[in-house]
Amino acid sequence: MPVRAAFSYRNGRRQRPVSLDEPVPADADFAWISIVDPDETDLALLARRCALHPQIVRDAGDEHVRPKLTLRGDEIVVNARTVTRKDDAIRYGTLALFVGRDHLISVRIGDFADPQSVRDQLEEAPELLAQGIDYVLYAVLDYVVSGYLAVVEAVEEDLFELERRALDTFLRRPEINRLFALRRDLARFNRILGPTEEMLGRLEYIEHDGIDPEVRPYFRDVHDQVRRVAARTQNARESIGSILEASSLLEQHRQGEITRKLAAWAAILAVPTAVAGIYGMNFDVMPELHWRYGYFAVLGLIASISGFLYWRFRRNGWL
Repeated sequence: MPVRAAFSYRNGRRQRPVSLDEPVPADADFAWISIVDPDETDLALLARRCALHPQIVRDAGDEHVRPKLTLRGDEIVVNARTVTRKDDAIRYGTLALFVGRDHLISVRIGDFADPQSVRDQLEEAPELLAQGIDYVLYAVLDYVVSGYLAVVEAVEEDLFELERRALDTFLRRPEINRLFALRRDLARFNRILGPTEEMLGRLEYIEHDGIDPEVRPYFRDVHDQVRRVAARTQNARESIGSILEASSLLEQHRQGEITRKLAAWAAILAVPTAVAGIYGMNFDVMPELHWRYGYFAVLGLIASISGFLYWRFRRNGWL
């Protein structure tokens, strides 16, 4: 059995180690058991321990299960998704919580979002742990949702950097690919936020002996956090579209500037080209060819017209 930690608690303090296949000690308030990456045998034992249908417990080992809340008699089953950001991509895990009157069993799939840190914090504050299983459930869910917020903040920082680059220089192919990868990641992330909101909304108003009414405001706080994460995720997705649109507009503007400059220089260079073409036609009767000052006059004419065109283009912002 891949047990991460398993202890009984009384008055907010750890008592002794416990086992999944043994009942909670009579002198304990509850037992908190953490399991990591269980196999089929472990899940079958968990089903017998909690008196649940095997399919409900099997969802705990499903890496693609949707966040949901299931009630079966005295047992509350919470399926949540854990997230982290690694190698510029959002990675997912699962966390199933089986809550009864005298136990909380967590089943985690993945090597991140370990609720052991929640256990450590609560054990350092016995007055919080003494509030019971429902408070432990809140603390674990709050930890999971805090991971959501960290992921969104990391994505936002990346978008701020890409936005700055889009305004300063052209976005290169790798940066555009990165934007589309972020958009795909946020779309997948958004798929779990909706079910998570629904699950926490049910948990906020659930009628159950194991949920103290005084703890409901805590679940409401976690629910509000998920809503804020969902709103920021939507804003991030819209920002990606805005960055791409701004980059496209700036690129069109730069191309327009280059086109105007090329057109201006083409017009200026057309003057000596035209004059040279006229006097290069080799006609016999061209009076200017035999004029003493013809060469200097033509050069002056070219310089004057070209200078006038340069001044006008410069004045109009084309050069």
